[in-house]
Parts: sequence; structure tokens; C-alpha cells
Amino acid sequence: MEQNDVRYHAYLQILKEELVPAMGCTEPIAIAYGAAKAKELLGTIPDKVVVEASANIIKNVKSVVVPNTNGLKGIEAAAAAGIIAGKSEKVLEVISEVREEEKKLTREYLDRKCIEVKLVDSNITFDIIITMYDKESYVKLRIAEYHVNIVYVERNGKVILDVGNIEGKEKGLTDRSLLNVKDIIDFADSVLIEDVKETLGRQIEYNSAIAKAGLEGNYGANVGSVLLKAYGNDIKIRAKAMAAAGSDARMSGCELPVIINSGSGNQGMTTSLPVIEYAKELKVSEDKLYRALVVSNLITLHLKTGIGRLSAFCGVICAGCGSGSGIAYLHGGDYKEIAHTIVNAAAIVSGIVCDGAKPSCAGKIAAAVDAGILGYYMYKEGQQFRGGDGIVAKGVENTITNVSHLGKIGMKETDKEIINIMLNKCCS
Repeated sequence: MEQNDVRYHAYLQILKEELVPAMGCTEPIAIAYGAAKAKELLGTIPDKVVVEASANIIKNVKSVVVPNTNGLKGIEAAAAAGIIAGKSEKVLEVISEVREEEKKLTREYLDRKCIEVKLVDSNITFDIIITMYDKESYVKLRIAEYHVNIVYVERNGKVILDVGNIEGKEKGLTDRSLLNVKDIIDFADSVLIEDVKETLGRQIEYNSAIAKAGLEGNYGANVGSVLLKAYGNDIKIRAKAMAAAGSDARMSGCELPVIINSGSGNQGMTTSLPVIEYAKELKVSEDKLYRALVVSNLITLHLKTGIGRLSAFCGVICAGCGSGSGIAYLHGGDYKEIAHTIVNAAAIVSGIVCDGAKPSCAGKIAAAVDAGILGYYMYKEGQQFRGGDGIVAKGVENTITNVSHLGKIGMKETDKEIINIMLNKCCS
């Protein structure tokens, strides 16, 4: 791909927009970010806060620890942390610098029971509306479609920002419809390493650090550690274990940042860590690792784009396809091998559902990475799933379209039932 090609610059920009740092699960952090921003506009700590959130936001915040809160969970905790200790200029690292005194104040503020949570009446899967009150003053702020996309701000009856109709739009972001498997590989082969080195170097550094912490610490169900103890130290196990360990740590409050993909730290780690491990095993050059990470990240984004940021379709499945593609690339795989890796992996694990962010995400990550690796080795052994087998269609782009339709449209009712179970029927 030529450097003056519009796609070259678009692909670079997509990587820069998506591969950004975040501390903690991104949905509670989005609430903390919105709360910090609203509090700054209000000018004081509010007496009353109403957080209205779409069902998928509630689903993804319910069971994860909010970092730098001494183990607090939930929407109220995320909002309180943002109000007391948030620095909105740090965006998705909004509560990365919290003093011990602020942790204590966050707990005290939460104990005042002045934060109310409501289910928002909206057709948008990613929707957060935060209204804060202090005496006669109030601020209303809305984040929609993606984690830092503030679309509406009102203060004391005056509208400060209103972007208008936002449903189905991700304003300000580069057009993801330009992504396709063939062009992604072409871009990876031709990109100037200096154009991606800072973005991808940070991904390697941050995600490796939290995976190491996950293996060394006691987080969640310790899926990463269990994999290594039960199955050994083979590269195929290490690739799964590192990604799972990063999730183990992140879902349970580890105070290290990750580089996200598609708005998700779990997807960012699943996309990158298996590729990093295989690069070490194969002793490839740094240049080759960066190019493989370009493949894995953009393939993940390509699959996820058609599904949307939040869905009943588990997002790490897309990331498992992405990491499998990156591993294929490290082995010298071309378009044909990578396309078959994606199709094979998608055929294996596309039925895994998202039932919110929590420790079991690490187990799903291990399954997704395993499918990506198996998808590659199947093709190397002359085996493949063919068009007409279930959701598999002839051609990788047609299969991706089918997966997108399944995740975005086909699983809408599944999503409703998952949320109904989580909010109304489950015994915690």
C-alpha cells in the first residue's frame, strides 16, 4: 500500500484512535470520566447524582472492581470515584492517580447514598446520562456510542453542547468501513515502522506488564496461572495464559493501565499478548512483531466494527480471530492463510455470549485465543470449514458479514435475556 494512499492514512489513524490507554474496565471508567467532567462543570461536589445507563452499560459495570477504590464495585462506585478523585484530562485513565485520602473520601461519599442509578429508556446500547445537583445548580452530561463521546451538556437550563442525532454514529472517528482483510495485510507489509512504533510499542509495554502482574498476583479465578499449572509451558498455552492473566488482573482491580482495542481492555490484551508471546518463541525481528500486531489489531477492529461496541456477542471472539491472524503472519502466512485462520476461528467460537465484565472473561479469552491458534494450525494441516457450514460463507469477508449480522441483529433477544437474568433473576 502506497504511503499517499487514503487507506494508508486512514488505517494509521484508526490504530491511533483505538489503541489508547485505559485503567480498569472501560465501561465503569467511562462513567467515572463522565462524572469527573460533570463535577468540574458543576464546580463542586454534588449533593445528588442520577446516573442513567443503558442495559449493556449496567451489565458491564455490575461485577468488576473499580481500580483505586479499595475494591469497590458498580456504577455508584465508578461515579463516586470520578467525582472525588477524577481528572477528566486523563480521559480513560481518569482515576489512575488517586491518593489514599481520596479513596477514603470516595467510600464516605458512597455511604451518603446520594447516587441513584436508573435504566435509561434508549435504543442506544452504549448510553450514559449523568445529572448532578448542588442546591439550585445542576449539570447534565451524556456519553453515547463510545466511551469518551460526550454528545450533550446542559448547565442550569443552558445547552452547552448538543451534537444532535447520535444513534448509530461514531462522530469524529475515522471510517471503519475502509477495513478489509486483504488491505489490512497489504498495509501491514508496507507500513513504515516509525509510523506505528509509538502506538504499538506502548501496547507491548502496558499489556505485557499487566499480564505479568496477573500471573504473579492473586486475581479473580487466576485462569492464566491455572492454564500454566494444568497444561504446561508450551507456547500455545503461554499465549492463552498471558492474555487470560491480563484479564484476571484487570477485572479484579489491578491498578495498571492497558492498551485497549474496540473500546475494550480485554480485547486489547487478547489481540496483542498471544502475538507478543509467539514473537518471542519464534525469535522474529522487532519489525516483524510490529507488522504482526498491525494485522491482529486491525483484523479485530474489522470484525468488531459490524457488531458494535456492546453486544451479546463476546467481543474477545473477534480478538481471538485477530491474534490468530497475527500468529499466522508471524509464521509467514499470507492473505490465504490469514483469511482461513479467521474463518476457522470464527466458526468455532462465535456462539460465546457476553454476560458482562467479570472474572470469567479470562476463561472466554483463553477459549478465543485457542480458537485463533487452532484456526491457523487447521489450515496448515490442510483442514478448513467451508462455505455453507453453519454461519460460514464462501470468502472471508462474507463470513465476517455473517458474524456481524449474528452479533448485532441475531443476538438482540439473547442480550435482553442475559440482562434480565443478571438484573432480575440471578442470586449474587
